[in-house]
Amino acid sequence: MCLGIPGKIIEIYNFEGTPMCKVDLGGAQQEVCIAATPEAKLGDYVLVHAGFALNILTDEEAQATLDLLRQIEDFNAAHPELSRD
Repeated sequence: MCLGIPGKIIEIYNFEGTPMCKVDLGGAQQEVCIAATPEAKLGDYVLVHAGFALNILTDEEAQATLDLLRQIEDFNAAHPELSRD
């Protein structure tokens, strides 16, 4: 299964000719390639999967996704007996 996580762009730069950025993923920071989303700009939310920004999200889309992820986390914490560890 693939899971894309919204991340907010906090820095944009080039690394050896590749457009890159640093995103904030709820407190954790990750370097992400933005070659597939060259129109991304500082402050945008991007959908991040495997170190690549796949799409630019609106603030509303990002917040809705983050809210759903928090709900899943809360549910899992409340129901550890359902965990598939």
